[in-house]
Amino acid sequence: MPVLLRVQDAHKAYADQVLLDGAELTITDAMKVGVVGRNGAGKSTLCQAILGRLELDSGVVDVLPDTRIAYLEQHDPFDVTETVLGFLERYTGASDWRCGAVAGRFDIKGAMLEAPIGSLSGGWQTRVKLSAMLLQDPDLLILDEPTNFLDLRTQLLLERFLAEWRGGALIVSHDRSFLRNTCTHTCEVAHGKLSLEACTVDAYYERLAERRVQAEKTNAAMAARRKQLQIFIDKHRANANTASQARNKTKQLERLEDEELAPLPGPAPRIVAPQVIVRDGTACRCLNLAIGYGDTVIARCEGIELERGSKIVVLGDNGQGKTTFVRTLTGSLDAIEGSANWTHGADIGIYGQHVFGTLPDSATVLEYLQTRSPDGTREQEILAMAGSFLFRDDAVHKPINVLSGGERARMVLAGMLLHRHTVLVLDEPTNHLDGETVSALADALSGYAGTVILVSHDREFIERIATVVIEVRDGTVTSYPGDFATWLYRVKQEIAAGDRKGGDTSADKPGSESNAAPGERKQRAKLERELSKRCASLERKVGKLETDIATCDQALAACTNSVEATRLHGQAQELRTKLEVAEHDWLVAQEDLEALN
Repeated sequence: MPVLLRVQDAHKAYADQVLLDGAELTITDAMKVGVVGRNGAGKSTLCQAILGRLELDSGVVDVLPDTRIAYLEQHDPFDVTETVLGFLERYTGASDWRCGAVAGRFDIKGAMLEAPIGSLSGGWQTRVKLSAMLLQDPDLLILDEPTNFLDLRTQLLLERFLAEWRGGALIVSHDRSFLRNTCTHTCEVAHGKLSLEACTVDAYYERLAERRVQAEKTNAAMAARRKQLQIFIDKHRANANTASQARNKTKQLERLEDEELAPLPGPAPRIVAPQVIVRDGTACRCLNLAIGYGDTVIARCEGIELERGSKIVVLGDNGQGKTTFVRTLTGSLDAIEGSANWTHGADIGIYGQHVFGTLPDSATVLEYLQTRSPDGTREQEILAMAGSFLFRDDAVHKPINVLSGGERARMVLAGMLLHRHTVLVLDEPTNHLDGETVSALADALSGYAGTVILVSHDREFIERIATVVIEVRDGTVTSYPGDFATWLYRVKQEIAAGDRKGGDTSADKPGSESNAAPGERKQRAKLERELSKRCASLERKVGKLETDIATCDQALAACTNSVEATRLHGQAQELRTKLEVAEHDWLVAQEDLEALN
């Protein structure tokens, strides 16, 4: 099989943080490689180096001549005012009929091809970017966290395409289901090295656990042997009759000390859910609920009861109103009609990407967790919770402003669990988390006695937790009669049949323009202007942050002072975290705007 690219002796470090240390990787034209590893291990650095957007300290990335590499852009390569078809033609140089044919594979058809890209939700815009990527006739696809913020339907469409794709692919993702269904190989990024194995992601995690156990046994045996030799030496070196034996043991000990300990994959997170007492019965009752903005109804819910201790997942395509429903449940958005009433004593904790933007940057991890803990919580209990999220030893004293997105996510989740809420509302909690942390969080929530309301697109995470499915679709919020597997099977069948178009905006939908009274149309227009203004403001913010990051990265690449490099690296991390928050807020605003329309 022809080699598409080869990474040889790659080195990349920021001050004392080594990301690539003699890394080697070879990818052929038929390999679909899932890239896994801990947050901050260097996965995105690897992608950027392959794309030529990041200069290595040393080493080379050799790409076979004439190899076309397509990258799923994390940021938008289009003008929001141009039409979908116009962008695809401009960006790829392909003919209109071919652009339409490829876009059709992602259900972008008919009038949507002539719609301004700015009028589409974040999920549909990602479909446009996927179409543009494929129109470049690439030999190798590079996708960095492609499932973040994609609804399940779009994920399934992307999966189906990748299953049929005959070229090579390099996919960085924490979503185990996605990697399982798309990749033939797994590449681990750890300790600056790249370890490629011809196995599925499930087999990789099994081998990782086995390696951890074996390394611990090897290191324990070596430590015991060293201790045994030292005891013998200390006991016999002063005795003339045994001094020669002691000298021999000393040489053995010196040889042992020259041997390196087996590298450990790193400690696995062991998250423990808070112990809360929850009685049987109803936690929340929704009656004749109408959700939306102002007087504009997005969806209606005739009646749903959420039982205490249930694990509820809210599902639906982007733009249908999932976020609106959850915000109404938690009281951050007023109901237009009806009510969502929680029983007495419900203590609700909310996790969302917006939380990242309100963190006290100058505080340390420990100081933040102390502020999130109930009065009287012992410091040992706080440190234990921090340790379960991999903040151990000096890591608890790290300032928040130098934490990566994954570290901030772990810290906020640790603070939530310390608070002992009886209800947890989690909006995309697996974004930015590595696979092992996602698995540990699923285990913890499965054993949690309280109520969980989950918005997520991570199938394995949902499968391990959810006991109740609520679906927001076509202007209605309903309790789905089946489990998540049944719901997923139905969606796959609809995709195969081409029945479901996503984001129905027909005239008979509740609150549609043709059925709205003049006063409601005026209110709708006002809200649409406000949301459009917010989208534009957030888009400008995203653009500025991207520019600031590029400037910071350029300064970092040219920096030779280790202290200044450390400062610049921390600044770049903080800017990237702010960018993640701004992008999430922009996607939510886009979804709200599409739901309004």
